[in-house]
Amino acid sequence: MKNATILHQANEFVKKGNYESFLAYCTEDTKWVFVGERILEGRDKVRAYMKEFYLEPPVFTVEKTIEDGSYVTVTGVITLKAINGTYNHYDYCDIWRFENGKIAELKAFVIEKKP
Repeated sequence: MKNATILHQANEFVKKGNYESFLAYCTEDTKWVFVGERILEGRDKVRAYMKEFYLEPPVFTVEKTIEDGSYVTVTGVITLKAINGTYNHYDYCDIWRFENGKIAELKAFVIEKKP
């Protein structure tokens, strides 16, 4: 199965709020780098991040997917509910690295859209 297909299947679980099923697609030592913001090392750190920031399942639209070997780059728009109840909108470019069909690393460039 192609890595892009695996990623999009995994993200269907995120859209439904089923984060544990998504995390099963990640390596135990997965590393997520949110450029200029934070680095998460390990599945448990990603789980804690999702619990904190995904108050509701995020709504995202994929604009482009490019696969090259063990890398998949995805661009799009994501909307997240903030703790105060407002919704924030972001453009993103995610670069995912796969190992043996699992998500091993993410480098995410996320920019908030200003009204």
